[in-house]
Amino acid sequence: MAVYTEVSDEHLEAFLTEYDIGEMLSLKGIAEGVENSNFLLHTTSGSYILTLYEKRVDPRDLPYFIGLMEHLSEQGFDCPLPIHGKDGKSLRQLCGRPAAIISFLEGMSPRRIQPFHCRSLGAALARMHLASGSFDMSRPNTLSISSWRPLFDLSKDRAHEVLPGLAEELDGELTILEARWPENLPTGVIHADLFTDNVFFLGQDLSGVIDFYFACNDAFAYDLAICLNAWCFEPDTSFNITKAQMMLKSYRELRPCTEAEVEALPILARGSAMRFLLTRLYDWLNHPEGAFVKPKDPIEYWKKLQFHQRVNGPSAYGIDL
Repeated sequence: MAVYTEVSDEHLEAFLTEYDIGEMLSLKGIAEGVENSNFLLHTTSGSYILTLYEKRVDPRDLPYFIGLMEHLSEQGFDCPLPIHGKDGKSLRQLCGRPAAIISFLEGMSPRRIQPFHCRSLGAALARMHLASGSFDMSRPNTLSISSWRPLFDLSKDRAHEVLPGLAEELDGELTILEARWPENLPTGVIHADLFTDNVFFLGQDLSGVIDFYFACNDAFAYDLAICLNAWCFEPDTSFNITKAQMMLKSYRELRPCTEAEVEALPILARGSAMRFLLTRLYDWLNHPEGAFVKPKDPIEYWKKLQFHQRVNGPSAYGIDL
């Protein structure tokens, strides 16, 4: 989450007349994340999240994102629920941006990840994959492997500003990933961005998952690989095999993985590291002035990628066939 577009009191008050959620009490920007403008909205009826969808989000994808949250909520999965206006619609315009109000989810993101967080995350991810099985909409992963080289091309001439020789290293890694990327794995709806700031806990209990604006249809195991990178490395970028083992075990207890999915984990983890490295690299080099958000360091994911390059098999993640 972040704030790129400011909302005046006058614009917000007019916007809220289209809803039956009371009068505005306060609006506060939320700085975490990198994609959309997000605000904590307090009204006389309660607390909500107001989201303005910025330019990286294709408006044509919004019905998929909104519909998925509604579907998951109906299936008993803990996630925010889009609020419908008086006209029954949940999507509208505010300050020249597509906008929506969603329900407020209680809880806090973990600041220091413990093994029990990873265990709960694995189970929640499996439940999400299973609950979305009856979702009747589909969206391709626009940030999958076919997009990585064009994204790299946007940054390669300046990649040395982040790390000398980085462009050459990434070019070679992309060639390997393009040659080895697995196909025909079990697929369905994945979150595709399940970082720690998108998962809430109350005490040791996972209270819900937020931010489905990268959700798409892709390999389930790729979602697991994203979580390995986001949850199982320590602040010094050393890999914590105990956290990985607990996450993968709790996931597989609810949704058993195929042998092909397990074998593919090392290359999927490399690909996941590459995807986030490339988007972070672009954002680092093209940070919009005045944006109320700090770009994330691409070097973190370069170090994670280097770990996965040394992995010999899925046992490195605490998982056996």
